[in-house]
Amino acid sequence: MNTPDIKIEDTIEAWEDGRLGNDEQFIQRVSSEVQNSIDDSLGLQAISIRLPKELIEQFKLIAKIHGMGYQPLMREALKRFATSEQKVILAQIANSEKKETSEDGKQKVEIELDFHVERRAA
Repeated sequence: MNTPDIKIEDTIEAWEDGRLGNDEQFIQRVSSEVQNSIDDSLGLQAISIRLPKELIEQFKLIAKIHGMGYQPLMREALKRFATSEQKVILAQIANSEKKETSEDGKQKVEIELDFHVERRAA
């Protein structure tokens, strides 16, 4: 039995609620060149990390409640943490004893960061 094709109007709402774009027959994987171009334009870099399964399940549950994927949620959580931690560190530096006031009245803090980044050959 043939069913007639139903035309769905091309609207933002139709894409967002899944009436358009959710049919697996139209899925196609992009080339790694296109994926790299997308990542570069969004400022993203793929990483590999091992996390406890329970933590991943917690993120999946929270993401489902918020109607989003768990990986974007993890990215947002990491971004929030890094931003918050930077503010704490900068506040500690600003309140430290290492402050100096220059002749023009500006405060100056010198800190030494000692870290080593090891790069693996590709």
